[in-house]
Amino acid sequence: MTNKRKDEAVKAFLRLLEIMDDLREKCPWDREQTLESIRPLTIEETYELSEGILEKDFSTIKKELGDILLHIVFYSKIAEEDKQFDVVDVINSLCDKLIYRHPHIYGDVKVGGTNDVLENWEQLKIKEKDGNKTVLSGVPSSLPALIKANRIQEKVRAVGFDWDERSQVWDKVQEELNELKHEVEVNTSDEDIELEFGDLLFSIVNAARLYGVDPETALERTNRKFMKRFGYLEQETIKQGKSLKEMTLDEMNKIWEEAKRYD
Repeated sequence: MTNKRKDEAVKAFLRLLEIMDDLREKCPWDREQTLESIRPLTIEETYELSEGILEKDFSTIKKELGDILLHIVFYSKIAEEDKQFDVVDVINSLCDKLIYRHPHIYGDVKVGGTNDVLENWEQLKIKEKDGNKTVLSGVPSSLPALIKANRIQEKVRAVGFDWDERSQVWDKVQEELNELKHEVEVNTSDEDIELEFGDLLFSIVNAARLYGVDPETALERTNRKFMKRFGYLEQETIKQGKSLKEMTLDEMNKIWEEAKRYD
């Protein structure tokens, strides 16, 4: 970013802060909002940003980033009114953290690549005096299970709890699959089967991580692909004057294979 653009960024941010002050003072809706009332809106905006990223829709990405920035300023304004902190504290805290967690940039630590950076990052997080003094204490309990599994595995990897060779993970995946099949075959309790399903899913998330695949993104892309193909199946069925319930699986599979051509 050029110096001129940086100056423009400062002016734009100051403009946003001034608008936020106006809204809290003059708008009945904005004045009534609290940290708790904004929270679900923030979650919604985050998912909308995620959707824009998956679609590579830069217009949507720009819009949703703006909405999230608004929420950051909104939270900071409410905290300022409660005499807790303000947006300056938020920004300075972030800057201090980034400098602290990048000693290879702002210190004399040497790194050999991305893995070293990630390992240093997790070690430094443990040392920070914010209460997160264990490896996994920084994993939010409210994260969706798939994302949480991935974060857990990333964090323990940073302290050396990982496979020597990534290909070893497939033996673990096969082991968990065999255990699940055994539980199903011997007709054990639903709870035991559920536990084995969980173990299998955890091992698959582990494999995805080791091969550089984000499991949440991978699954969402498959969800979208399935929905697109099923939509094609429904449309073609309607064109033929038929009902899905009246069609055989072979008939549906024939149209399903046609749908693959439009992926």
